[in-house]
Amino acid sequence: MQYIYDANKKAWDKNVKDGNPWTIPVTHKQIEAARRGNWEVLLTNCRPVPRHWFPDLKGLDVLCLASGGGQQASILAAAGANVTVLDLSPAQLEQDRLVAEREGLFLRIVEGSMDNLLMFDDQEFSLIFHPISNLFCPEVRPVWREAYRVLRPGGHLLAGFVNPVIYLFDNDLEEKGIYQLKYSLPYSDVSCLTQEERDTYFGKGAALEFSHTLEDQIGGQTDVGFHIIGFYESYVDDEKIKEYMPSFIATRALKPAKGK
Repeated sequence: MQYIYDANKKAWDKNVKDGNPWTIPVTHKQIEAARRGNWEVLLTNCRPVPRHWFPDLKGLDVLCLASGGGQQASILAAAGANVTVLDLSPAQLEQDRLVAEREGLFLRIVEGSMDNLLMFDDQEFSLIFHPISNLFCPEVRPVWREAYRVLRPGGHLLAGFVNPVIYLFDNDLEEKGIYQLKYSLPYSDVSCLTQEERDTYFGKGAALEFSHTLEDQIGGQTDVGFHIIGFYESYVDDEKIKEYMPSFIATRALKPAKGK
């Protein structure tokens, strides 16, 4: 397991150097707009999170979980929240630090893995913002257990994740816009591909990805005690698969208040 975390940390550090869209810090203009109450953030590609999914952010204790890159954490902090951002990648966290210093924001920055939050106390946060990232974690249920533990009763978990069916298809044919079944679910870059195939399809040093069943993604949340109270799907604009299915899913989950 440790070699997976080490590989993905290195891969996301490289993504920062390569300018991956999820590593580009927000602009000064976006921060100023957020301070005026005009802001949006992404859990999935392209589709902003509905504003009614958020409680009042003023003074709210928020954990941006596996959410480095100088984007969501900075926007939410500028909107008035007390934000902690956790990420596996030091380079991603450096993007958050750069925005915080540039804009005079306070961010608590923590390096760590999304499935192990032992550095945080029980019920420390009122909102957890978890954009698409658990595809880089071999098992997702520990993520939900830890999120439930550190969230206060009445708090919300906003999560984005990959539709697992996109991992079913032959990679060579998919590049030609042909979707032919090849892999079974749950999919793993480690067990389904050789190193040579991974380098060919995704480039050397790419992060290792893992699909998770909907039973683990959604059922895993309800099994630890969350109530799913919001749901949407989103598509990838520049990929042919949008003609057939959404690539991403987002959920809004509530940790019930005691006695409910």
